[in-house]
Amino acid sequence: MYTSAKPYFYGTGRRKSSIARVRLYPGTGIITINGKDIDEYFGLETLKLIVNQPFGATGTEGKFDIVASVKGGGFSGQAGAIRHGLSRALVLADENNKAALKAAGFLTRDPRMKERKKYGLKAARRAPQFSKR
Repeated sequence: MYTSAKPYFYGTGRRKSSIARVRLYPGTGIITINGKDIDEYFGLETLKLIVNQPFGATGTEGKFDIVASVKGGGFSGQAGAIRHGLSRALVLADENNKAALKAAGFLTRDPRMKERKKYGLKAARRAPQFSKR
């Protein structure tokens, strides 16, 4: 499909525990995620909208093809990671996109992650039930 000989813009996106590697090729708007079409990969329409938000903010719908490889987390985190990586790639494609993407908050990495479980506790902060006797 796409070879390394074809020029592209690259962006790494992260959200929660998901990491997305996004390649942006000049094209017609085809989105491929982990070798599958976006409709096949994401069942929910809201997740597809999240992935396409940077195009709406910059007015570049249908001008680029996306090939994304995403690992870790759930579908929501993966969609957010792809959006972050796509936004970074769009900035590399055209520096004028940066203002619109930054104003929309797509260049900010969402740092919220699951807190680790601590010893002596049942969960991250949940303590065992107190028993007086």
